[in-house]
Amino acid sequence: MTGSEVPPAFRLAYVPGVTPTKWVRIWNERQPDVPLTLVQVAAAEAAGLLRDRGADAGFVRLPVDRTDLSAIPLYTETTVAVVPKDHLVAAVDEIAVADLADEIVLHPLDDTLGTLDWELPPGRPALERPATTEDAIELVAAGVGVLVVPQSLARLHHRRDLVHRPVTDAPQSRVALSWREDATTDLVDDFIGIVRGRTVNSTRGRSAPAPAQAPAKAPAKGNAKGGRPAAGKQGGASAAKGARGNSGKRGKPRRRS
Repeated sequence: MTGSEVPPAFRLAYVPGVTPTKWVRIWNERQPDVPLTLVQVAAAEAAGLLRDRGADAGFVRLPVDRTDLSAIPLYTETTVAVVPKDHLVAAVDEIAVADLADEIVLHPLDDTLGTLDWELPPGRPALERPATTEDAIELVAAGVGVLVVPQSLARLHHRRDLVHRPVTDAPQSRVALSWREDATTDLVDDFIGIVRGRTVNSTRGRSAPAPAQAPAKAPAKGNAKGGRPAAGKQGGASAAKGARGNSGKRGKPRRRS
């Protein structure tokens, strides 16, 4: 490698709540010579990071502007309300948006509510928006309000004094793999294959081994020494029968009565 050559690497962005561990493990197994670097990014900043080439691909929350970004939707998350353990909501298995009508619903600045297709956000807004989801969790624990987030974020910021309950009629967050449309490199395509479940032997994978060629058929044994080729079953049987007919002894004639 000359001094001007840069060794290949792959940068993968992900928003809070997404756990890319499984895909990273498969990448390391299939691409041991190409290090993968994880880049955590706020949901609201993920698309900008990809556009600025701060990462080769990333797990984002939809929607994203697909003018210059490609995206493959992967899964949909349940939306939950995070409340203190002694809150009325904690006494039920699930709630509806209407059950939050009188609640102060916190809306942090890094919030994913913007990725949920609300006609009208639930509850009453707080006087000030907390800076982060983690700050909002602290306020919920202090009894200031409730927080509505994708379930993965509730689990990420789990506390023993808080619980979360599904909001059955709330919009849901969708997670997708996204990348710059004009930067679909071989490495990006390899990672897309991993996420889509392609095997290492997939015909679309660049690292799939070439199919083994069938060995050439050995030529039929010919008359190398001038001898005749062996007769087939039918020919051999006829020849044998003929030989017996020509060389066999004549039977005794019948005695006349």
